[in-house]
Amino acid sequence: MLSVQEKLAILADAAKYDASCASSGAKRAGNGKGIGHSDGTGICHSYTPDGRCVSLLKILLTNYCTYDCVFCVNRVSSDIRRARFTPAEVVQLTLEFYKRNYIEGLFLSSGIIQSPDYTMEQVIEVARSLREDHAFGGYIHLKAIPGASPLLVERAGRLADRLSANIELPTRQDLVQLAPDKTVSAIEDTMAEIRTRKDEADEDRKRRKAALKFAPAGQSTQMVVGATKTSDRQILETATHLYASYGLRRIYYSGFSPFPLGDTRLPQAAPPLVREHRLYQADWLMRYYKFEAQELTSDAQPNLSLSKDPKQAWAERHAEFFPVDVNTAPREALLRVPGIGYRNVERILKIRRYHRLSLEDLGKLRVRVALAKGYVIASDHLPAVSEIAAAPREGEGAVQLHLFAPEAAAVSAVTGEL
Repeated sequence: MLSVQEKLAILADAAKYDASCASSGAKRAGNGKGIGHSDGTGICHSYTPDGRCVSLLKILLTNYCTYDCVFCVNRVSSDIRRARFTPAEVVQLTLEFYKRNYIEGLFLSSGIIQSPDYTMEQVIEVARSLREDHAFGGYIHLKAIPGASPLLVERAGRLADRLSANIELPTRQDLVQLAPDKTVSAIEDTMAEIRTRKDEADEDRKRRKAALKFAPAGQSTQMVVGATKTSDRQILETATHLYASYGLRRIYYSGFSPFPLGDTRLPQAAPPLVREHRLYQADWLMRYYKFEAQELTSDAQPNLSLSKDPKQAWAERHAEFFPVDVNTAPREALLRVPGIGYRNVERILKIRRYHRLSLEDLGKLRVRVALAKGYVIASDHLPAVSEIAAAPREGEGAVQLHLFAPEAAAVSAVTGEL
């Protein structure tokens, strides 16, 4: 029989493939003067609605699974070492890690055992015990199992801060090909149930502050990228549908990771890490910069450029839109200027009420002036047409980054402004 520590090693490692919770392990050795040390096993980071970064214990309840998803290392036909926690073991681990100040919460997912309802009941029992038996007030993120009873989804949402039901692959055809046990309808029905329950709970709380919350941090999902030949255009169209239909807080794009003895239908190499990064940038543009998915790619070029961020690539294809006058242009136009982020757009709109902005002013706002000056008019600047025409074209100097390359850290997540 496996010890709890052995189970933790197996099930924390198995959880790393679930990207619907931003993660990064960290280790810090004790110096002998303080109390305790931190261990990277299973520790990840996520963000609360008020912007705080919290450390979470990120594990699977079990990596046993009755499904045979081709792209998943935990599929039923996979020859891997298996383990299973009891709900009581997960509760004890969470409390012990919390008391030692290793974590501030729990991210719990699971393979499917017996049935979606049974698996969901086991996951819920962990959260119930933490909340009700131990008065645990930390952050809890639970995986909502597609196909589980609506009553179980409601129970999970009353206990958890965030729920996530993974869409897994971008298109219905991809699911049929690589995950025959899962259906788009079952996954989206679960997403719809979460949104309906949350909307009802939010409405109740507007009328009565004492009303119960439901998944106050909302819901997220994960999409595996590169396991099929699906284009970025299709991926972004699916993302647009999911955001509009189910009010998702975030979609996580997870580059496919090949594993030993994988199915011959799977690619033998991982997609370039920068592709995942470009999808996050495009996702950001759609959510905060008012771009449409169809604008960021085209029928002729269905994939995002690997050499330039999507905003700059769009600007180069639409020279007729520029230059934009930073002193008169509306918000919507300013948001499309490469080098000017959405926070700086708000600053520009406020400042120009009192005086006209120059390139120097933009520099003080930390606008990327070297990039933006070819696309804007300022009080002391009028760009030449040649400045945009001279910008490097897409495809020049493209670099493929690999997962464990030193440069990979530079593009592992979207940080800063586009």
